Amino acid sequence: MTSTRTLLRTGAALSAAALTVGLAACSSDTTSEGGSTLEQLQESGTITVAIADERPYSWVEGGEPTGATIAMHREIFSGMGIDDIEVVEVDWNSLIPGLKAGRFDAISAGMSILPERCEEASFSDPEIMYTTALMVPEGNPAGLTDLDSVVENGDVTLAVLGGGIESGYAEKLGISNTVSVDNAQSGMDLVANGRADAFAMTAISLNWMADNNPDAGVETTDAFVQEIDGVEQIGAGSTVFRTGDTDLLEAYNEQLATITGDEQAYLDLVGEYGFTAENLPPSDLTTAQLCAGELG
Repeated sequence: MTSTRTLLRTGAALSAAALTVGLAACSSDTTSEGGSTLEQLQESGTITVAIADERPYSWVEGGEPTGATIAMHREIFSGMGIDDIEVVEVDWNSLIPGLKAGRFDAISAGMSILPERCEEASFSDPEIMYTTALMVPEGNPAGLTDLDSVVENGDVTLAVLGGGIESGYAEKLGISNTVSVDNAQSGMDLVANGRADAFAMTAISLNWMADNNPDAGVETTDAFVQEIDGVEQIGAGSTVFRTGDTDLLEAYNEQLATITGDEQAYLDLVGEYGFTAENLPPSDLTTAQLCAGELG
């Protein structure tokens, strides 16, 4: 059975000491120095993944990593012969840069598959479908329903996750009065404290936060699929690997298919975190399509 543990926790930047630990964890004890990343990880039996404290995807609670992507990864990496998962927690904007710098081996955060991100890293097959929502003060005083309503209002402050897909939506829609936050908790705090009128993020994350913080004085709008230039923005997230780690990506996708190809197997792993069959990607949706921006 695959075990998981927290390797280190970081803020916006890794300290020198933490960076040393992180790099050591990503190094393999393998004697096959010329082997692929997959071979090195299988020989060491350990993989280091990064998360960004976005619930219910992945977070640390009581010193232990948990969440839907962590549950999937325990199953998948075990099937690949990698029995230990170590977790590094970083800010969202540090995920891909840290991956490219070798501080960890993969990103376990349900990250959206976007063309600009595909230029920086390799995404697995789609794992999670999602929609968008807004977190607003109780009573929704501004009457917001989606990002179009934010544009129409013109006098609200919108919080977005730095580097998140909603930040891109806001930019493309011309929403300039935005506040960028490092994590979901900070976004909710801005709304709860009256420093932002809304916080845009995936609906399942915002609903999870609202349900688990009943005294925060916030609520969520109905979920929606945002349109940009008349094109619905299909949201699909997956696990991210370094470009060039082809063997690792292919082995991962092979194991992933046994989960996404079986609705009950999928729900057995992610159902307790609020995910439903609606979050299961359709079999004809491919990473290649999403990387090419073929959404319409």
